[in-house]
Amino acid sequence: MSSGREIETRTIAGGGRQRTLSATVRVSDARARPAEFELSQGSCRIGAGRGAHIVVDDEAVSRLHVELSLTPEGVAVQDLGSRNGTFYLGQRIDRAVLSLGSRLQIGSATVLLQPSKAALEQGIALDITSYGELAGSSLAMRRLFGVLNRLEGSLVTVLVEGPSGTGKEHVARALHAHSLVASGPFVPVNCGALERGVARSELFGHRRGAFTGAVEAHVGAFEAASGGTLFLDEGGELPLEVQPLLLRALELGVVTPMGETSERPVKTRVVAATHRDLEAEVAAGRFREDLFYRLRVVKLQVPPLEEPDDIELLARTFAIRDGFQLPGEVVDTLRRRRWPGNGRELRNTLRAFAALGVLDQPEQETPTSDELGAAFERFIDFGRPYAAQKETVMQGFLKVYLRLLLERTGGNQSEAARISGIARSHISRVLGGGSK
Repeated sequence: MSSGREIETRTIAGGGRQRTLSATVRVSDARARPAEFELSQGSCRIGAGRGAHIVVDDEAVSRLHVELSLTPEGVAVQDLGSRNGTFYLGQRIDRAVLSLGSRLQIGSATVLLQPSKAALEQGIALDITSYGELAGSSLAMRRLFGVLNRLEGSLVTVLVEGPSGTGKEHVARALHAHSLVASGPFVPVNCGALERGVARSELFGHRRGAFTGAVEAHVGAFEAASGGTLFLDEGGELPLEVQPLLLRALELGVVTPMGETSERPVKTRVVAATHRDLEAEVAAGRFREDLFYRLRVVKLQVPPLEEPDDIELLARTFAIRDGFQLPGEVVDTLRRRRWPGNGRELRNTLRAFAALGVLDQPEQETPTSDELGAAFERFIDFGRPYAAQKETVMQGFLKVYLRLLLERTGGNQSEAARISGIARSHISRVLGGGSK
């Protein structure tokens, strides 16, 4: 009888196509031939002798030591009766189904189970302009759709990165809707809004009386999402003291509510999102490195809203969903604007337009010196003195400035003089007379 431990696993039934994400098996800390193996179909046997797909030069590794194969939930691990055992998180195991991002120990060798980058890149830049609630026609968006398509049916942990307002939660919901747990709950948690003192309770729960104010038992988000997806929005904001508990829940699939000593099994797929640079947070000591790599098994990058075609497509999509028409001139204006708040800002602008019938005016941005320089380049003539060219540019700027200012004041030169600080008489001279 084996002394190893069998880690029980079960496949969660759900919607979506069953597609197993290909994996790369990588061996480190020992001499191996080959050091990497692409696991897409069939199995991968690791050992020290003939019949092994990866041969490890280590006396502690048996001739045929361990076999790996893909399942919809991850990688199935089967110890092949090895002398010295297969270890996961320090425990000897006979069999287990492990998530991509996990690592095994056989002898001195570390076996890393990682998603295949080549598999993720296949079918990239799909010829579609929407995916779930997401919309876009730029190359960056179509590449995102391509990777989402490759992840369909997978339960791999995903880290979604991108600026605020780009739709990271829509990405998480799309991942959930096309996964094996689509019929289960989708539980979002805004980690940035969690107070330090209650973060552990919100994520992992507590029993009645666990702390002052705990008048009733509370089921944490991890347990509430069991059989489905837990979305950790702004996961980079998690307090350091909670991060080891999250890592344990991801690695072992168990949580311990506050005030209890026994662990509760959970089967929860995790998608995290952040606008922060988590690698920089790790370097600064504000985020655990091991948790970072466990969350970033697959990284998705959501681009900012900058491409005019994406702006138009997203604007028309919002208008259709909200049931109103967008005139062509409004679309043209939207395409020319900058959207530092990304899709969220665009949607709020369109809601205001639907209510008021006019577009709100964006705050004027001060151009940078580089932007001004680029605009002036075509007017520079090295055959003329600098002072003469400067005077021409300044006079041109002054005329345009005053013309636009008078349009804003309805032609009222007194009001224009008050706003600009330029004498009313000078405004009249520059613009060729006229008063109001």
